[in-house]
Amino acid sequence: MFELDIPGFGFVRLEHLVSDFTGTLSVDGRLVIGVRERLNRISEFLKIHILTADTFGRAKEELKGINCEVHILGGEDHDIQKEEYVKNLGAENVIALGNGNNDRRMLQAAKIGITVCLNEGCSIDAIKSADIFVNSPIDALELLLNFKRLKATLRS
Repeated sequence: MFELDIPGFGFVRLEHLVSDFTGTLSVDGRLVIGVRERLNRISEFLKIHILTADTFGRAKEELKGINCEVHILGGEDHDIQKEEYVKNLGAENVIALGNGNNDRRMLQAAKIGITVCLNEGCSIDAIKSADIFVNSPIDALELLLNFKRLKATLRS
């Protein structure tokens, strides 16, 4: 669990990190260097869930050795599936990472939504649905590992 009182934003009690994989934690299906170590450190205080359509078919292999649950989404309406997943966990206790149009509802539902923009780019709707925009998954994960950064970004 992770607790933080952010002036103007409110009290935050996080229990879950929910993240997209393709374009958020990975480029072309390959995990960004440094993400593995940070996710394992974060797994000591948050439960990690990776939700992905797995465009490149590499998510499970790339995430081996990381203390997380991997959920490969099937069918259609991935945006709704991701949003419902966050709500079922208790959205007030979730921080979410994503970059695509199918992440927008999850980012908006979560207590804190972070849009990560890598080589794949970011959808405008994902950006508008998030609380924070960063240039890499390392930056996003460091907000949790260095909580004063998160507080400084969200305070009003």
